[in-house]
Amino acid sequence: MVDLTTVAWNALLGEFQAEADQRAAAERAQTYRADPIAWVTDRCGEFAWSKQREIMRSLLDHRRVAVRSCHGVGKSHIASRVAAWWLDVHEPGDAFVVTSAPTYAQVRAILWRYIRQIHRRAGLVGRVNQTEWLLDGELVGFGRKPADHDEAAFQGIHARRVLVILDEACGIPEQLWIAADALTTNDGCRILAIGNPDNPASHFRQVSDPTSTWHKIRISAADSPNLTGEPVPDELAELLISRNWVAEKAQEWGTDNPIYISKVDGEFPSQDPYAVVRAEDVAACRLDLETPRTPTELAPVELGVDVGGGGDLTVIRERRGLRAGREWTSSSDRPETLAPLVIRAIEATGATTVKIDSIGIGWGLCGELRNRASRGEHRASIVEVNVATAASVPTKYANLRAQLWWEVGRLLSQDRAWDLSGMDNADRTIAELLEPRYDIDTTGRIRVESKDDIRERLHGRSPDHADALLLAFYNPAGADLGGWIGRYRDAAARR
Repeated sequence: MVDLTTVAWNALLGEFQAEADQRAAAERAQTYRADPIAWVTDRCGEFAWSKQREIMRSLLDHRRVAVRSCHGVGKSHIASRVAAWWLDVHEPGDAFVVTSAPTYAQVRAILWRYIRQIHRRAGLVGRVNQTEWLLDGELVGFGRKPADHDEAAFQGIHARRVLVILDEACGIPEQLWIAADALTTNDGCRILAIGNPDNPASHFRQVSDPTSTWHKIRISAADSPNLTGEPVPDELAELLISRNWVAEKAQEWGTDNPIYISKVDGEFPSQDPYAVVRAEDVAACRLDLETPRTPTELAPVELGVDVGGGGDLTVIRERRGLRAGREWTSSSDRPETLAPLVIRAIEATGATTVKIDSIGIGWGLCGELRNRASRGEHRASIVEVNVATAASVPTKYANLRAQLWWEVGRLLSQDRAWDLSGMDNADRTIAELLEPRYDIDTTGRIRVESKDDIRERLHGRSPDHADALLLAFYNPAGADLGGWIGRYRDAAARR
């Protein structure tokens, strides 16, 4: 026979224990609300280095925080911990997290991948899928990439404590900043904008300005534990930007190059008024639009070849319609060595035209490829491009090189009429694309810095990758270059 007194006593003890557990959880949550670093350490069993700690603590006192960061310091990682901390330490139903990024792929594969990892590892409350956090069946957090022009993108979210995270913030259009601001009107809300400062024309640049009311944090490579000697666990040090990488990029890009300033210094580059190609224009062309390209937009398939000499690389660049693609390089300048490499690129891409810088050694490569075509080794058309000759608009450009750099490099970037989002060796190519300067000659024509002058100014660095890119997109002599560019502008505008 069951002793009812014992059953009732056990039930009462269970109630007391449940209440005690609830009180303890509430006390822990209150402690962790005031100390996010303790939450990372105790709840997650992880280590946050000094700049990551600064970011988390800043959200205790500041409603809007903008973090401009160099490459490889764990910016998206710490943003994911901020999101998880926010939902774990506030009462259910009291808090909501919204995240966005320039593309849906970035939302799902970067920030929310980190969120899923820590949710599983730390055994946090609720359930997390690809881009949503649910608690007892109720949505309490999500990641989205709304339409760029949609100010009402996040309407319908009602909570006392809304946290908005804008990851890769340079690529977030102004309308979504307005939508984020509309979500966070009360004192208990926060916005964390974090990203690499690569576009000086972005809204992220505006909120990062010293005159803005946002709380601002900058992380440069010089702040990284691998450069300062700050003690961190070995497994963390292996993930962070290294001294060797910084030294390599200083040599490869140059310390005054906009790519170096952004990815290493963690700062917005200033715009050189005499740069042929502007950093903000190229940054926009590197964003993946996520919309599949049409067959028309992916034709024609062509190659540009900048032939090296005197220690320069030979670079072959694929172009598929609007999209820049693969790259092949060689340190050789011998036509008989380079021709098989070009033929392999023709076979790999199906290119119908190969445009080659025919000055000097390039002339020999053109001849070698034509000889091999006569033997049936390839069927591509070989086009010689001598950039020292007159432009097709000689009253506007000093030579064909100036026209090529201006009408392909500058205008296609300016109009977002070429897609640089997935090309091989992108950072080095973009670094070179941003180097050449221009002036106006005595007759009022645009004159672009010569390759020899660039090499001298940059202590031996040569824009070989950029030149190959421009050749790939160049329309051969005799065609309507202006009309060709217009068609690409129209294709970009339709998107």
